[in-house]
Amino acid sequence: MCGNFALYSSVQAIKDYYKLLQDMGEIEPNENIRPSQNVPVIVIKQGKKYLGFVRWGLIPFWAKDDKIGYKLFNARSETIDVKPSFKGGFKSRRCLIPANGFFEWRKPDKAKFYFELKNRKLFSFAGIWEKWKNAQGEIIPTCTIITCQPNELVSPIHDRMPVILKKEDEESWLNCEDPQTLKKLLVPYPVSDMKVTQK
Repeated sequence: MCGNFALYSSVQAIKDYYKLLQDMGEIEPNENIRPSQNVPVIVIKQGKKYLGFVRWGLIPFWAKDDKIGYKLFNARSETIDVKPSFKGGFKSRRCLIPANGFFEWRKPDKAKFYFELKNRKLFSFAGIWEKWKNAQGEIIPTCTIITCQPNELVSPIHDRMPVILKKEDEESWLNCEDPQTLKKLLVPYPVSDMKVTQK
């Protein structure tokens, strides 16, 4: 699973990484991002990449209330195309979630570990997003981070890891319409490019 991640890259670094043309406000560095908080996501809008802020913890459009979002902050890659909560988003509402690293806790001793790229640069989680309307008619956009089997670096700590997309696969994740091609992107990130630190 992924229930805690960090984003500290500057606004300019994020803008450059995703080649965004829009004017952007401040994005406060946060090394303790948790479900229910608003997070920046990159989506396709009228053929162009756009950054917006959504609540982390997906609320399906058919949900009666927002409590389900506290459970749906992750989606399993193996079943994302068939689960009612996620299959619509997988088909047509995919997003990139910028990050610099993520945390996992080892169950036996609750030791905390931080995973990042060896070059400490920005990367993207694979995500999907949804819009939900509450009883007052307010539209609330939400998202979830997709997880997969862990690589050899993460597996001693946890049995799942977030899907980190390779840079060259980000455009396909946003734009491809073939489910089988998309599913092939949801794999563990190469161990050779990652490192872990105990906190």
